[in-house]
Amino acid sequence: MVGEGRKIVAYSIALSSLRSPYRPSFITFAPLMYLSNGYLNDLESEAIYIFREAAGQFERPALLFSGGKDSICLVHLALKAFRPGRLPFPLVHIDTGHNFTETLEFRDKLVAEIGEKLIVRKVEDTIKSKNLVDAKGKFPSRNQLQTYTLLDVIEEMEFDACIGGARRDEEKARAKERIFSVRDEFGQWNPKLQRPELWNIFNGNIHKGENVRVFPLSNWTELDVWEYIRRENIALPQIYFSHLRQCVLTENGQLIANSEFLNLETSDSIVSRKVRYRTVGDMTCTAAIESPASTVDEIIAELKTTTISERGATRMDDRISEAAMEDRKKGGYF
Repeated sequence: MVGEGRKIVAYSIALSSLRSPYRPSFITFAPLMYLSNGYLNDLESEAIYIFREAAGQFERPALLFSGGKDSICLVHLALKAFRPGRLPFPLVHIDTGHNFTETLEFRDKLVAEIGEKLIVRKVEDTIKSKNLVDAKGKFPSRNQLQTYTLLDVIEEMEFDACIGGARRDEEKARAKERIFSVRDEFGQWNPKLQRPELWNIFNGNIHKGENVRVFPLSNWTELDVWEYIRRENIALPQIYFSHLRQCVLTENGQLIANSEFLNLETSDSIVSRKVRYRTVGDMTCTAAIESPASTVDEIIAELKTTTISERGATRMDDRISEAAMEDRKKGGYF
C-alpha cells in the first residue's frame, strides 16, 4: 500500500507541473482528497475553480438560487471566487408560490447584504400566461410546472449556463450528471450523451440555443455541506433547525407543514411536533423530520447516524416513481 501511495503522489506531482489555461493549479484526485486532512479545502478549491471556469467559458451564466442550504453555500463560494469584484452573474429564483416564508425572507436579506442582482420569476405567472393546469390532490406540487418558468427565463435572459447546487448523493438521477451538463435547445437532458471530464477539464462548447447546467457541489455530500457551514459560520434560515410546527401526518408517517396550499379532509390528522427540514422545497411536498437538533453541531452528529438520503426521506415528489427525478430532468428541471 505504501508503494501504491507513493505512485499516486508522484503521478499527481508530475501532472500538477503541467499548466494550461484549462487546468487548475491544485489538481484534485479522489485518492489524494480523502488522504488529506483538509478535504474541505479540496472541495472548496474545486468548487471555486468550477465557478471561475463557468464565468470564463460562458457569456451569460446565472446562479439558480432557492434559499436552501446548498444554494446559500454556492453564494458563499461565489463570493470567495470573485470578491472584491461583483459576481459575474445574477441570482435567479423560480418562485413556485408555495415557498416557506422563512426561505423567502432569508433570500431577500441575503441579497440585500451582498448587494447582488436577484431575478425572480413566478410559476403563478407562467400558469396564467401558458394556460397550464395547476397540480391537484391533497399535496399539490408545482415542481413539474416550475420547469416551464425556468426555461422561459433562460430564453428571456439568453442564459447559456445555469449554476445549481445539486449533489450526487441526493438522488440517483443526479448521480448521473457531469459537472458541466449540457441541455439541448429544448432544455432537455440526455443522460446517454455526457461529456468526459478528465483531470478537471470541462467542455463548455455549445450550439446556439443550448445551455449548460453547472454543478460546483457535485463531489460534496450532505454531511460535507454541513461541515462547511460550521467551518465558515454560514447563516441559514431557521427552518433547518429544530422548531415547533403544526404538521399534517400522512398515511406513511411523513410530516407536511400545515398550510393554505393543502387540500385537506376533515379526517386528516394535524399534529404539533418538534421538527426540522433537511432540504427545502415547496411546502406541499417537502416533509419535515422529527428532530431535537437546534445547532449545527447537533445536526452533524445526527447526520452521522442516518442511513436515508435527504430527498429520499423528505421529498414526496420523488416518490411518484423510481424515475421521477430523471423524468423531470429530461424535461428541463433543475
